[in-house]
Amino acid sequence: MDARIFCGSANPELAQSVADQLGLPLGKRLLRRFSDGEVHVRLEESVRGRDVYLLQSSCPPVDQNLMELLVMIETCRRAAAGRITAIIPYYGYARQEKKSVGREPITARLVADLLTVAGAQRVVTVDVHSPAMQGFFSITMDALPAAPILIQYLKRKRQPDHVVVSPDLGRAKLGDKFALGLEIPLVVLHKDRLDSGEVQIQRVIGEVVGRRPIIVDDMITSGGTIEKSVEALLEAGARPEVTVVATHGVLVDNAVQKMENPAIVEVVVTDTVPVSPEKRFPKLTILSVSELLAEAVRRLSEDRSIEALYPQGQ
Repeated sequence: MDARIFCGSANPELAQSVADQLGLPLGKRLLRRFSDGEVHVRLEESVRGRDVYLLQSSCPPVDQNLMELLVMIETCRRAAAGRITAIIPYYGYARQEKKSVGREPITARLVADLLTVAGAQRVVTVDVHSPAMQGFFSITMDALPAAPILIQYLKRKRQPDHVVVSPDLGRAKLGDKFALGLEIPLVVLHKDRLDSGEVQIQRVIGEVVGRRPIIVDDMITSGGTIEKSVEALLEAGARPEVTVVATHGVLVDNAVQKMENPAIVEVVVTDTVPVSPEKRFPKLTILSVSELLAEAVRRLSEDRSIEALYPQGQ
């Protein structure tokens, strides 16, 4: 495979795992910051005419990691790389894909424009928060699903009294995929977000009495939605044996403390966002998306379709 894989400072372990599965060395680059915080990148090997894959999540610190990625793209463009693909396992700013009230930005579109102007010719991400934002790109944007990885893990622990729970109406389609894959019922929570930013669960749509919930979401950020969802499920009669599943374990603020709720028996995330040692707790399980990303790189570098990476062609 005549390709090069480089990474920024966000996901070096994941990038190394992807490179190992492809039998490629991780590209050598010099990444440093000047005293005023400006990032500087220099490639230490030629990329002229080659396919280049740049792996970097825009996870916290979001702006720093995003700027690193933009500078790496610009560096490869000026080094005459053949094709530049930005692999962004976790796409920050994806929740700012529309105007909820007046005088707000659509920052997800801005980030798409920045990536394109910098020189990316394709973007690959995993479980983007708002799939419709693929329309923001004038270049190809692929949002790979992590659901098959998570469902395969959950199948080994599935019990007859389990039920999939979507924490809001917006995640109902994702929850339905898990319910179909696990062959168990789906329950949907009706959630409102108050002006203060706090979450309030209005009602539980579906039967949870005596059942063990599996709450499915695309990310765990501060953990507020999960916290309120667990409270609502227990009040509705669910068993205090809740499993929480999400692709992106961002885990900021006091999210870890919220996940240590005694009613939560396991929290399952992927490595799209690196979890630092101090945020790892006994109930946390981290699954890797390295095989998924490696197969995507393999297929793209060979000009083959990546449709097979989507369940049932979706």
